[in-house]
Amino acid sequence: MLIRHPARRRAVATAATACALAVALTACSGTTKDSAEKDTATAAAGAKADPDAPLKKGLKLAFLPKQINNPYEKIVDEAGIAAAGEYGATGKEVGPSDANASSQVSYINTLIQQRQDAILIAANDPNAVCGPLKQAMKKDIKVVAYDSDTAKDCRQLFINQASSEEIGRSLVQHLGEQLGHQGKIAILSATQNATNQNTWIEFMKDELKLPQYKNMQLVKVAYGDDADQKSFQQTQGLLAAYPDLKGIISPTTVGIAAAARYLSDSSYKGKVVLNGLGTPNQMRKYVKDGTVEQFSLWNPEELGYLGSYAAASLASGQITGAEGEKFTAGKLGEYTIGKDGEVILGEPTVFDKKNIDKFDF
Repeated sequence: MLIRHPARRRAVATAATACALAVALTACSGTTKDSAEKDTATAAAGAKADPDAPLKKGLKLAFLPKQINNPYEKIVDEAGIAAAGEYGATGKEVGPSDANASSQVSYINTLIQQRQDAILIAANDPNAVCGPLKQAMKKDIKVVAYDSDTAKDCRQLFINQASSEEIGRSLVQHLGEQLGHQGKIAILSATQNATNQNTWIEFMKDELKLPQYKNMQLVKVAYGDDADQKSFQQTQGLLAAYPDLKGIISPTTVGIAAAARYLSDSSYKGKVVLNGLGTPNQMRKYVKDGTVEQFSLWNPEELGYLGSYAAASLASGQITGAEGEKFTAGKLGEYTIGKDGEVILGEPTVFDKKNIDKFDF
């Protein structure tokens, strides 16, 4: 488990970003922006938080990841399911084997029929899931997005792993320092519609506009669809197309591991700098063999744990998702809901040879 200072555990509201605003203003399937905002406002007006209410026993929680076989999301979901046991609830994980935009819809419909108390979703697309999620909320099933957000009127809370701006900018900052702020770079992302990936990439591009990056050029954003083999092939393709490429940022645990695997057995090892988001257990051998100098991530177990308690607090009436409301997430302590229902886990950790053996996830 990562140990952070308690002050870092307190979530803060972040400034609205251009990308997040675009997502928030996008109409969900079959619903106009005005009617969606009216529905949300009506629901909020009728809800009243009781911070002294106990967590209900016997709650049913369902975790719906981007794809069921994603190792990172498996860690998140298993931690959330384990947390449910702490307060007398039950949890389960269901989901598709692919990360297509609409692949989660049928699972949401089934969870509604099963009368789950809360659905926790890492959205493959911010809008494709909106219709069924709104149906879930109409039936008093609480909806919590985690890791990758939906449009804001399609859920009550978004559990964000860290500030989206901090993640995006820091990845460019780290790579820039490693490259001496010179050379061509590429981004290896997950799917083209992934809310979190696109938000981070917008901040990466904005960071690259600063004067210190004038000699760094982003030549390509490639998509591996959070599939190991496709990400491996995309890395190979990037280096074939740009043999003078100096750096790759992969803000996806599947992508960075696949890219590291390719680089480790190629002539580009030690010549192309790879940075991004990964888990220590995936990346340990690549750090130790010199393929990767450093990478970043938050603790995915804590993300799942926080999401679980947030969903239970919603389902128990302790909170409604309004800005400024507070709830306690077990051993993680107290969190405050920020703007647009966002709750931030904390700051990401940078892993390298000096500290990677201290972590096991």
